[in-house]
Amino acid sequence: MSPENTTTTICPTCGSPVKPNATRCLVCGTNLQLKTNSRQEQDIPTIKSPRMPEITLNLPLALGIMVILLAIGAGVVYALTAGSQPENGIIPSATSTETITPTKSMTPTVTETGTPQPTATLLPPFEYIIQSGDLCSGIAAYYDISVRSIVDLNKLPPECGVLSVGQKILVPQPTITMTPVPTNTLSIAEATESACQILAYTVAEFDTLAGIAANYNISMESIKQYNGKTTDTVFLGERLSIPLCERLPTAGPTPTATNPPPYMASNLLLPADGTVFNPSNDSVTLQWASNVTLLQNEAYKVVVEDLSEGKGKKLIKYVTDTKFIVPSSFRPIDSSPHILRWWVEPVRQNGTLKDGSPVWDSAGAMSEYRVFSWYSETAITPTFQPSATPGS
Repeated sequence: MSPENTTTTICPTCGSPVKPNATRCLVCGTNLQLKTNSRQEQDIPTIKSPRMPEITLNLPLALGIMVILLAIGAGVVYALTAGSQPENGIIPSATSTETITPTKSMTPTVTETGTPQPTATLLPPFEYIIQSGDLCSGIAAYYDISVRSIVDLNKLPPECGVLSVGQKILVPQPTITMTPVPTNTLSIAEATESACQILAYTVAEFDTLAGIAANYNISMESIKQYNGKTTDTVFLGERLSIPLCERLPTAGPTPTATNPPPYMASNLLLPADGTVFNPSNDSVTLQWASNVTLLQNEAYKVVVEDLSEGKGKKLIKYVTDTKFIVPSSFRPIDSSPHILRWWVEPVRQNGTLKDGSPVWDSAGAMSEYRVFSWYSETAITPTFQPSATPGS
């Protein structure tokens, strides 16, 4: 009889001996069948794949290789970018297409036409017959021309000393200086206001409107109206304009008003200096700007003088208006143009003559001279008596 197999198995969990064919540990209850399968699986040999060769580098060598690789990469990048640029080094930019903006059609601007300025009309020379005692200097002085103009026109010797009685010479017309046409004609009220003398006055302490008016002999209403005031109250430091042209007559035994200071010269307006009037003009209207407020005993003295008339034809009238109409009776009777000179002067009556006509004294400065030409269709040859003094 063969001996019995006494080989035992150890429980892998608690270490207790168990039978070889036992499926569970009687001590801890471990399933020995699963452990047996696991051990059988562990007993299967494992096939390992061959390993790749390993390269071991130290740190300095690794850094050097890295630097070399970076340098190579930078060189490749530079070569690629340099090859893509043009030879001249200029990078072309995108070309923009210009958009044409439609041009707006401009509307023509209307240009203002300025006021036409008068032009001087050159008058032809007239014929003159030498009288006894005539000299070139006397003829030139009478007609307000130069001796040289007579010499050049008649081709006379430079000294022009000897002239024969009955000799015919040509006398040039004097050159007329043109003045601009007045842009606007002032009305009588506007001209009077612009010519009024104004005094600037600053209200002092204790001043009243009545006292200021009495001091300058002007009514309170005139001061209020001229300064736009509605009350009689004035304030310290207020500036007032005192119209001296509205002074009241001086109170006293006689009603004679205090004469104002000499007036300034009047401003002549029409006709423009050098205007030519033809036979169709029956009369000529003279007009000037008033720069004074005429008192009851004052007027304008208007003088019109024919410079081309041998006898010194002159017209003097006294008017209170700022215009005067030269009558047709003063128009020259011959066909040659005559030069007429005119001016205006403010005057004041200073008494009367036995026949009752007033006596006038100058009350201010004379205006400037102006001239105009006037001629008639009737052909009458005048006889001139020149003199060295115009108007004699």
